[in-house]
Amino acid sequence: LIIIVSIIFIRAFIVTPVKVDGTSMYPTLTNNEILLLNKIDKSYNRFDVIVFKYNNTKLVKRIIGIPGDTIEYKDNKLYINGKYIKENFKHKDTSDFTYSTVIPENSYYVLGDNRVNSLDSRIIGLVEKEKIEGTVNLSILPFKTIK
Repeated sequence: LIIIVSIIFIRAFIVTPVKVDGTSMYPTLTNNEILLLNKIDKSYNRFDVIVFKYNNTKLVKRIIGIPGDTIEYKDNKLYINGKYIKENFKHKDTSDFTYSTVIPENSYYVLGDNRVNSLDSRIIGLVEKEKIEGTVNLSILPFKTIK
Protein backbone atom coordinates (compact mmCIF):
# COMPACT_ATOMS: atom_id res chain seq x y z
CA LEU A 1 0.00 0.00 0.00
CA ILE A 2 2.86 2.40 0.84
CA ILE A 3 4.48 1.69 -2.53
CA ILE A 4 1.23 2.36 -4.41
CA VAL A 5 0.63 5.62 -2.53
CA SER A 6 4.26 6.66 -3.14
CA ILE A 7 3.97 6.01 -6.88
CA ILE A 8 0.71 7.96 -7.11
CA PHE A 9 2.26 10.86 -5.16
CA ILE A 10 5.38 10.92 -7.38
CA ARG A 11 3.35 10.86 -10.61
CA ALA A 12 0.92 13.51 -9.40
CA PHE A 13 3.39 16.02 -7.98
CA ILE A 14 6.99 15.29 -9.00
CA VAL A 15 7.56 13.51 -12.34
CA THR A 16 5.46 11.68 -14.88
CA PRO A 17 6.03 10.24 -18.36
CA VAL A 18 4.69 12.16 -21.36
CA LYS A 19 4.45 10.90 -24.95
CA VAL A 20 5.30 13.14 -27.91
CA ASP A 21 2.44 13.22 -30.39
CA GLY A 22 3.48 14.44 -33.84
CA THR A 23 6.50 16.04 -35.45
CA SER A 24 6.25 19.66 -34.28
CA MET A 25 9.42 19.35 -32.15
CA TYR A 26 11.53 17.57 -34.79
CA PRO A 27 14.58 17.31 -34.92
CA THR A 28 14.86 17.63 -31.12
CA LEU A 29 12.03 15.18 -30.39
CA THR A 30 10.34 12.55 -32.52
CA ASN A 31 6.81 11.18 -32.69
CA ASN A 32 6.02 8.65 -29.91
CA GLU A 33 9.12 9.56 -27.90
CA ILE A 34 8.59 9.17 -24.14
CA LEU A 35 9.74 12.12 -22.00
CA LEU A 36 10.07 12.60 -18.27
CA LEU A 37 8.03 15.65 -17.18
CA ASN A 38 9.44 17.58 -14.21
CA LYS A 39 6.50 19.09 -12.30
CA ILE A 40 8.48 20.56 -9.39
CA ASP A 41 10.46 23.44 -10.91
CA LYS A 42 8.06 26.26 -11.82
CA SER A 43 10.75 28.72 -12.99
CA TYR A 44 10.59 28.70 -16.77
CA ASN A 45 13.43 30.08 -18.86
CA ARG A 46 14.06 30.89 -22.49
CA PHE A 47 14.65 27.73 -24.56
CA ASP A 48 13.17 25.35 -21.93
CA VAL A 49 11.09 22.58 -23.49
CA ILE A 50 7.72 22.57 -21.73
CA VAL A 51 4.45 20.65 -21.67
CA PHE A 52 1.23 22.67 -21.40
CA LYS A 53 -2.51 22.20 -21.70
CA TYR A 54 -4.26 23.38 -24.83
CA ASN A 55 -7.85 22.42 -25.82
CA ASN A 56 -8.01 19.20 -23.77
CA THR A 57 -4.62 18.02 -24.98
CA LYS A 58 -0.98 18.42 -23.99
CA LEU A 59 1.49 20.15 -26.29
CA VAL A 60 5.29 20.03 -26.12
CA LYS A 61 7.01 23.24 -27.26
CA ARG A 62 10.07 25.39 -26.59
CA ILE A 63 9.89 28.73 -24.76
CA ILE A 64 11.24 31.49 -27.01
CA GLY A 65 9.83 34.61 -25.36
CA ILE A 66 9.55 35.33 -21.64
CA PRO A 67 7.74 38.15 -19.81
CA GLY A 68 9.03 41.56 -20.92
CA ASP A 69 10.19 40.37 -24.36
CA THR A 70 9.30 41.33 -27.90
CA ILE A 71 10.11 38.70 -30.55
CA GLU A 72 11.24 38.94 -34.14
CA TYR A 73 12.57 36.38 -36.60
CA LYS A 74 14.31 37.80 -39.63
CA ASP A 75 16.32 35.71 -42.09
CA ASN A 76 15.94 32.68 -39.77
CA LYS A 77 17.56 34.59 -36.87
CA LEU A 78 15.96 35.32 -33.49
CA TYR A 79 15.86 38.88 -32.15
CA ILE A 80 14.68 39.52 -28.60
CA ASN A 81 13.94 43.17 -27.80
CA GLY A 82 15.87 44.10 -30.95
CA LYS A 83 19.03 42.12 -30.08
CA TYR A 84 20.18 39.01 -31.94
CA ILE A 85 20.06 35.87 -29.74
CA LYS A 86 21.86 32.71 -30.83
CA GLU A 87 19.78 29.54 -30.58
CA ASN A 88 21.96 26.62 -29.43
CA PHE A 89 19.65 23.86 -30.61
CA LYS A 90 18.64 22.46 -33.98
CA HIS A 91 15.40 23.65 -35.52
CA LYS A 92 13.82 23.96 -38.93
CA ASP A 93 13.84 27.29 -40.78
CA THR A 94 11.65 30.01 -39.30
CA SER A 95 9.71 32.33 -41.60
CA ASP A 96 10.02 36.02 -40.82
CA PHE A 97 7.53 37.33 -38.27
CA THR A 98 7.29 39.90 -35.50
CA TYR A 99 5.53 39.78 -32.13
CA SER A 100 5.95 43.43 -31.14
CA THR A 101 3.64 43.44 -28.12
CA VAL A 102 5.56 43.10 -24.85
CA ILE A 103 4.91 39.67 -23.35
CA PRO A 104 3.07 40.20 -20.04
CA GLU A 105 3.90 38.64 -16.68
CA ASN A 106 3.10 34.94 -16.34
CA SER A 107 2.92 34.44 -20.12
CA TYR A 108 5.31 32.82 -22.60
CA TYR A 109 5.81 32.73 -26.37
CA VAL A 110 6.44 29.16 -27.52
CA LEU A 111 7.48 27.58 -30.81
CA GLY A 112 7.96 24.04 -32.01
CA ASP A 113 11.41 23.19 -33.36
CA ASN A 114 9.78 22.06 -36.62
CA ARG A 115 8.78 25.62 -37.42
CA VAL A 116 6.95 24.81 -40.67
CA ASN A 117 4.69 22.22 -38.98
CA SER A 118 3.87 23.41 -35.48
CA LEU A 119 0.78 24.57 -33.63
CA ASP A 120 2.45 27.22 -31.46
CA SER A 121 2.19 30.83 -30.28
CA ARG A 122 2.11 32.11 -33.85
CA ILE A 123 -1.34 30.47 -34.07
CA ILE A 124 -2.62 29.92 -30.51
CA GLY A 125 -1.12 33.01 -28.87
CA LEU A 126 0.77 33.21 -25.59
CA VAL A 127 0.83 30.35 -23.08
CA GLU A 128 -0.14 31.30 -19.53
CA LYS A 129 2.08 30.02 -16.73
CA GLU A 130 -0.86 28.31 -15.00
CA LYS A 131 -1.33 26.06 -18.06
CA ILE A 132 2.28 24.84 -18.01
CA GLU A 133 2.59 21.40 -16.44
CA GLY A 134 6.39 21.38 -16.30
CA THR A 135 9.63 21.05 -18.22
CA VAL A 136 11.25 18.12 -19.97
CA ASN A 137 15.00 17.57 -19.92
CA LEU A 138 15.15 13.84 -20.46
CA SER A 139 13.78 11.38 -22.98
CA ILE A 140 13.47 7.90 -21.50
CA LEU A 141 12.57 6.13 -24.76
CA PRO A 142 14.95 6.43 -26.50
CA PHE A 143 17.22 7.55 -23.65
CA LYS A 144 18.85 10.95 -24.31
CA THR A 145 19.23 14.41 -22.82
CA ILE A 146 17.15 17.10 -24.52
CA LYS A 147 18.94 20.23 -25.66
